[in-house]
Amino acid sequence: MSGLGGSRLNSQLCIVGAGPAGIALALQFINTGIDVVLLAGGALDHDEKSQALYAGEVADEALHSPLTEYRHRQFGGSSATWGGRCMPFDPIDFENRDWIEGARWPIAYDDIAPFYPEAQALAEAGDCIYDARQAVEGGMRPMIAGFEPEFFNPDAIERFSCPTNFGRRYGEKLRRAPNIRVLLNAHATQIMRAEHGNAIEHIVLRTLEGAEFQVHADRFVLATGGIETARLLLASRARDPQGIGNAQDQVGRNYLCHIAGTAGTLSVTAPATPVFHGYDRAWDGVYCRRRLALRPEVQREKRIGNIVMRLHHPRLPDPAHGRGILSAIYLAKPFISYEYSKRLHGGDGLSASLVLRHLANIACEPFATAGFLLNWARRRTLAARKFPSLIVTPRNNVFSLDIHAEQVPNLQSRIMLGEGRDAFGMPQARVDWRYRALDMETVRVALGLLKDDFARWGGGQLSYDEAEIPDAMLRDGAYGGHHIGTARMGASPEEGVVDSEARVFGTTNLHVAGSAIFPTSSQANPTLTIIAFALRLARHIKADLQPSTKVSIKGAA
Repeated sequence: MSGLGGSRLNSQLCIVGAGPAGIALALQFINTGIDVVLLAGGALDHDEKSQALYAGEVADEALHSPLTEYRHRQFGGSSATWGGRCMPFDPIDFENRDWIEGARWPIAYDDIAPFYPEAQALAEAGDCIYDARQAVEGGMRPMIAGFEPEFFNPDAIERFSCPTNFGRRYGEKLRRAPNIRVLLNAHATQIMRAEHGNAIEHIVLRTLEGAEFQVHADRFVLATGGIETARLLLASRARDPQGIGNAQDQVGRNYLCHIAGTAGTLSVTAPATPVFHGYDRAWDGVYCRRRLALRPEVQREKRIGNIVMRLHHPRLPDPAHGRGILSAIYLAKPFISYEYSKRLHGGDGLSASLVLRHLANIACEPFATAGFLLNWARRRTLAARKFPSLIVTPRNNVFSLDIHAEQVPNLQSRIMLGEGRDAFGMPQARVDWRYRALDMETVRVALGLLKDDFARWGGGQLSYDEAEIPDAMLRDGAYGGHHIGTARMGASPEEGVVDSEARVFGTTNLHVAGSAIFPTSSQANPTLTIIAFALRLARHIKADLQPSTKVSIKGAA
């Protein structure tokens, strides 16, 4: 890369960003004859200097993680450490829900649904079947035998990728493609509009070694994640004082994640009732797990957002659970990555008294704890398809609930440009993540409905304190790496940043790929839908571009 200083690269399609969105998009052009440049803002693996370019400001550190966490500036992007959870958005997510301000898509569910099966294949998450009765031969084991809720669908499931590192899985395939150039350590710092007209002329790229060059293309796609996409659009002010696509002050607004946490105490009291909250495996080895999904007709009736719940073990920091396995995981916190330690332990500190009580739990279950850790190493650490998460069955059928809820749009939740500058002199991002009352109301109402379902059944009891819901759901602030909505799709520039084909309003040849374009967050983790939209975008771009007769110059991958 350092030898390209001062040079100009020409291509038909330039994809900025090499995470799941950028790589999935690039794969669709192999052997099409269309000349493609794929730009990775980092090396093949983690590099601290490249990662530091993600540093920025957070308005409220209690509500949002540092900007260098959950994002990975390398080939493969955040797929280098994602958990692999896959499920599609629901049809109701695409409806015009008049009780949720800003919940408007310019497309329908049927416009994206055909792309989910191929997205499943790229994510290596198996068949596109999300019904527990069909996902495995003979059906999956019931979560709670005999429990047939009125308000929730107990047959909804989630599937798990290996999890697939897109850089390692598809890097060689891209490198061998005759019409694809993959450039590493190519950091985009400016999008430059043509002096006359609405076309993007080129992208300015720089390297940490001091080189600078340009990529000129017929089409450009930003696939740099929800935070970085907004930052790059806002910082491109050379010919657009407000930033590219920001004539109506929409870039960076409606920054969404998910409302997530653990809450409540569920006691299954029916005698000899089997409870299974673990994973079944499909014919191809893919792990599948049941969850309770609030039915769409109930969402409409109660005028709340989308939400799912899973059975969960007690919170790890409290040694009162008495399980040596849970205590061992808790004490391993300093050796677990930030992403997982924060989610598992809720940010609680390791005091001396807590350590002693956890050690006592381990001492009471030494063989069970050792056996679990050995099995974890075999099925998680060493396995190609990893066991997805910690599953510990309580002895007394008492569980907490793992909640994953939609965050509704909020204009005041946003990504802006901060005062700081990165190594290239580019303004850093400033995050001001906010939630609305409806986010907490969704959780409150859903818990009440589930409580009613258990009371009607008679075999279980759900208890919780409504006053503690905000603390439980915001214990870790904005949920992880789900950076959504900052360049949202809309019917007009007043509603969003990109149109129904993910083209930036006010430009003729600039598109966005990734969860930045989602107007709503659904209950679902975003990766599978990110890939599906990348495949949909590839179809649109292929229809516009013709095969090139030029000979490509290969880059490195």
